[in-house]
Amino acid sequence: MQKKTWILIGLLTLVGVVVVFMLAPHAMAGKVEDAIAKTPVGPGPGQINLEAPKGLLGIPGAPQPFWLWCILWGIWVGWIFSTVGAFGGIMAGVGHITIFGLRGYGATFKKTSPVMNKMLTDTIRVSNQFLVGLSAIISSINYYRMGRLVLPLGIALAIGSVSGAFIIPWLTAGKIKLSSYIGYFGLAVFAIAYVLYYDTTEKGQARKKQAKAAAKAFEDSVRAKRTGEETAQAEELTGAKITQFTLTRVRFTFYGVEFSFNPLWPILGGFVIASISAFLGVGGGFLYVPYCTAIVGLPMYLVAGTSALAVLISMVVSIFSYMVVKHVPVDFLMVGTELIGIFVGSIVGPYTSKYIPDIWLKRLFVVLALYVGLRYVSKGFFGYSIVPPFG
Repeated sequence: MQKKTWILIGLLTLVGVVVVFMLAPHAMAGKVEDAIAKTPVGPGPGQINLEAPKGLLGIPGAPQPFWLWCILWGIWVGWIFSTVGAFGGIMAGVGHITIFGLRGYGATFKKTSPVMNKMLTDTIRVSNQFLVGLSAIISSINYYRMGRLVLPLGIALAIGSVSGAFIIPWLTAGKIKLSSYIGYFGLAVFAIAYVLYYDTTEKGQARKKQAKAAAKAFEDSVRAKRTGEETAQAEELTGAKITQFTLTRVRFTFYGVEFSFNPLWPILGGFVIASISAFLGVGGGFLYVPYCTAIVGLPMYLVAGTSALAVLISMVVSIFSYMVVKHVPVDFLMVGTELIGIFVGSIVGPYTSKYIPDIWLKRLFVVLALYVGLRYVSKGFFGYSIVPPFG
């Protein structure tokens, strides 16, 4: 049953990618040409200099990120997402908005060409999701093979995410200003940092006795394998094993510790999370992770893989909605180069994460959330970043 489900997920993902590449390019090119036609011509900010070299999306004068930085940033994005199951889309957004300068370029069109400004906003959102989508595919497969993915939970979250991932792009594409997007982006990240921080406190840890016990058992097993002391009994307890599956209750064990959940709640949670993440143009892992830890009570060692599977399905639907339904353009030269790095980072992440203590995986999540939240809340709503890079 599990193998058939996994094959079905892979086939649906492949079909989605093929459909996007077959149907979207012509309409996307027309949208870029239309945005250029509605933008003033000239050498100044907020204008299109027709004599300048073509950059992003073939727009004259637009920035074109150096290929090596794209690969290196892709490695970082793939590693962080595959390690903690989150922040792939957010870190992709940091790269596109800040490192590659797309925010600064897009902001120049705020008054001179709102059409160009909003098109670039949507381009950033979809580009983020391409990077997360590939990382999610690789991470899901690796974690499943390692027994660190709760398949029923990931599927339940994914079922709920499908409608949210389709509806939000349909409602918001072409309607969100870049400054507003950045501010909302930061607020969402900043708010969620508190949830994960609370889980690292003594009070938060005391409420997660099952997760703490499972994390300790896993960490002990990793140490035993490194020293060659693992027993046959320990081998039998490894990995997530489903013990009960009904429409109202799923039970499973991880390293001898039992967990359970009602699959109807993850379906509802998946819808809400996918709606928020599709609006922000990210994978949603930064919401799936606290949901799996705070609501379901899983240890971080199970969360990354389960989050990746849920993100994968919502990414396929959301990318389809943006590109095929709304014809949002994507620079495949830039994104394709970034995907090389994503592949490398996503392969490494699942193997390095098992050597990082559970609580430190959460603390890594919190530190990244605080930095990103501070930067984009201040930049989006006040026009100036209070953390580096300033401005």
